Amino acid sequence: MLSLILGGNGFIGSHLADALIAKGDTVRIFDRGPDSFRKPLSGVEYYTAEFSDTGLLAEALTSVDIVYHLISTTVPSTSNLDPVNDITSNLVSTVKLLELMKLQNVPKIVYLSSGGTVYGIPKSSPISETHTLNPISSYGAVKVAIENYLHIFHHLHGIKYVALRASNPYGSRQGHTGVQGVIGTFLQKIAEGKSIEIWGDGSVVRDYIYIDDLINLCVISGNADVNGIFNAGSGDGHSILDVVVAIEDVIKLPVQLVYMPGRAFDVPHTNLDISKAQELFGWQPSVSLIDGIRLAWGWVQTSKH
Repeated sequence: MLSLILGGNGFIGSHLADALIAKGDTVRIFDRGPDSFRKPLSGVEYYTAEFSDTGLLAEALTSVDIVYHLISTTVPSTSNLDPVNDITSNLVSTVKLLELMKLQNVPKIVYLSSGGTVYGIPKSSPISETHTLNPISSYGAVKVAIENYLHIFHHLHGIKYVALRASNPYGSRQGHTGVQGVIGTFLQKIAEGKSIEIWGDGSVVRDYIYIDDLINLCVISGNADVNGIFNAGSGDGHSILDVVVAIEDVIKLPVQLVYMPGRAFDVPHTNLDISKAQELFGWQPSVSLIDGIRLAWGWVQTSKH
């Protein structure tokens, strides 16, 4: 099977590439830049371009059996600053991708949506896939729109799709820019002897999923003859302060905290109901928060980044 990973040099994409290669797939990667943490993989074909480059994207789609779409040019904390760019670079580019898939008869796509932003402020917990979609960021609104276009292209053109509403993945090879990835950012700052900034009072709850568990679901759903939308999380919610306590337990040192004003786009509580993916795919997350933090901390300590 020939698998194309859009965003294959990023945090999630690099782990997905490893998993697909391990199961015997031929892997092709399309990304705007090289992997920040390792050299190009042997036997992998690379395309380096912006997502908006439809010419090179069309070339990368040649003879592909499945597309894994992991690209997002924005994050929740920056998307509202320029929603027009968010729409253009993510929604419009994805619709162009689907048009190319239709023209080249690429049969299936697995899309990484967002379990933290598409629902908005939840009315119930845990949040199931049937919960009302009320995003409060452009990031979430664009993710919802892309999910709708996946359904349209399936209905009209037969393109199979799986949209995984991922919660907050973390683990090795995660970037530490400070704009996304709470656990990775916290661990990197601790390794550098810096304090940790917390937005609000630390009560914001998120569902954190270790990268191996998310990748396992990506591979399983890619192989399955299934269409639809699935939550992808650990099934447990943890506050920011819970994460700090877990980190202190792992590193055996107190963490220096700096409290910042709360942010309007931060959903106060996200805890995903993952029973649909568990029942349909036989999938089960296996790495606890404390064990995942221990693994991530081990990588941070040995990484040069």
